[in-house]
Amino acid sequence: MPGYSYAVTAAAPAPRVWQVLTAVEDWPSLAESMTSVRGLDGPGLAVGARFEVRQPRLRPAVWTVTGLVEGTSFTWESRAPGVVSRARHLLEPSGDGTALTLGLEQSGVLAWPLAFLLGGTIRRYLALEGQGIRSRSEQAAPAS
Repeated sequence: MPGYSYAVTAAAPAPRVWQVLTAVEDWPSLAESMTSVRGLDGPGLAVGARFEVRQPRLRPAVWTVTGLVEGTSFTWESRAPGVVSRARHLLEPSGDGTALTLGLEQSGVLAWPLAFLLGGTIRRYLALEGQGIRSRSEQAAPAS
């Protein structure tokens, strides 16, 4: 099963990183790897919530939240003919900041051919997204 991972540490408290991470509809403003993210059941993350994600060079996909540990992690999955993609987003304390790990695993008969064709793109997109979340998290939180 092909898998990809990207880890980065943000000089920001976990609640701030969580706030940025879970505002998934804002991700296109963080990284050029996202064209649009739209909540099909509203903008909030909850188990069962679906999001349409559009990315350059990839087919539009609907991701369904399959796991959520408030303040710590969420997983979601997308299914297409021949492949299931599962992505995990994890926060952990790290010194004076917060470690963010983004992971993606794919299974199914097309998983390995897709890894061969798109593995470099997937790695690049994870890095762009991780860096974008880190950068936004380190900016001052908006006043409420």
